[in-house]
Amino acid sequence: MAKIIVNDIEINALEGENLLKVCLENDIYIPNLCYIKDMDIPSASCRICFVEMLDEKKIVSACTTQIKDGMVLRTDTEAVISLQKAGFKLLLSLHKVDCKNCPANRKCELQKIAKYLKVGLAQKETEKYLKPIDIDTAHPFIEYYPNRCILCGKCIYKCIEKNGKSNLAFAKRGFDTVITFYGEINCNTCNECINICPVSALCFKKKESFFA
Repeated sequence: MAKIIVNDIEINALEGENLLKVCLENDIYIPNLCYIKDMDIPSASCRICFVEMLDEKKIVSACTTQIKDGMVLRTDTEAVISLQKAGFKLLLSLHKVDCKNCPANRKCELQKIAKYLKVGLAQKETEKYLKPIDIDTAHPFIEYYPNRCILCGKCIYKCIEKNGKSNLAFAKRGFDTVITFYGEINCNTCNECINICPVSALCFKKKESFFA
């Protein structure tokens, strides 16, 4: 067992355990979007789960940090919050804010993080880099909203976990990156990718449109 201190709270955890997992399980919230509890190798794509290691005087991402005895950490220092806000605003530059018309409204991870960081989702000073297509309807059963998508990769992971291979993948690069589909495995009944999406970027089509 290892003993660590987070925000002046003493926690006992297994040596080598994931830091973000341990903090969340001990009711210490750290903003995160791409983390999945059982993922062996975290993707670390959202870049907002920062914590400050006071004992080593450095800032690290919690999802890629393993527990070791004697760690002393804070999740709320000025430097940590500043980095989290910067990363969050970058995500918002790719996100179309239309909460009232979004199925994720009031259960959206972006709303939760915005409240925690005390920043508004409608960042007027943030330049937007939205995709030209707002809704991709090419898939026979699923609608994809590129301008809601935060590219966390959770849908890809869950598809692999459920089906042994993924019918989803990242396509293109930089600000143009999107999720793309290929093949179909129970996509009319499997809802793993839809359920895991933190922003409702993936939604089932209405049944009457399946064969339109």
